Amino acid sequence: MPLPADRVRAARHLLEELGAASTEHPGGTLGAHLHRVQQRLDRWEARPALQLAGLCHAFYGTDGFATAPMPLGHRATLVEVIGVEAEAIVYLYASCDREASYPTLAEPGAAFRDRFTGSTFTPTLQQRSDFAELTAANELDVAHVDAGFRASYGASLLALFTRLRPLLSPSAWQDCVTVLTPPPTGPASRPRNAPPTTGPRTGVDGVREG
Repeated sequence: MPLPADRVRAARHLLEELGAASTEHPGGTLGAHLHRVQQRLDRWEARPALQLAGLCHAFYGTDGFATAPMPLGHRATLVEVIGVEAEAIVYLYASCDREASYPTLAEPGAAFRDRFTGSTFTPTLQQRSDFAELTAANELDVAHVDAGFRASYGASLLALFTRLRPLLSPSAWQDCVTVLTPPPTGPASRPRNAPPTTGPRTGVDGVREG
């Protein structure tokens, strides 16, 4: 099913009004990040509602990115722009208490804690799959554009998505492996006859985002 062009235009216009193009975000601006997340979901052939949620997933802030372009009290505005289903995914993603919910997310019947209300509920398989797919698209975008972030958090993210693999589409899982698997190191990774490394490698640090 094609992505509805009118909703995409409306969502992008709202992004402009909310200043996403000038909001700092790891790897550039929030606006650029949101566009890339939607494009990644498109490459994974996600359904339109999930792609629209990807384009707007940070509107209410997240447990890893405190900036909230749109207050929760304005949920009806986002519903009007992207539809009920897509907005519900945005809220689910924004509301997740990650420390409480991540460890058991792949388990049927696991509790999901809403950080806005403090309540817990059992999400459906569709909700858990949407959440996992959107989480992967978000984190992989940052890891792809920010080498420091990838160096600092790539291993832990790959471990997370390995646990969530039953909830991910094949395309999303393959992208996780491609982006997050570190390159080989040591003598076998150097060209034949290359001189040995004479000093320690210089690492890079990143800022945790979500």
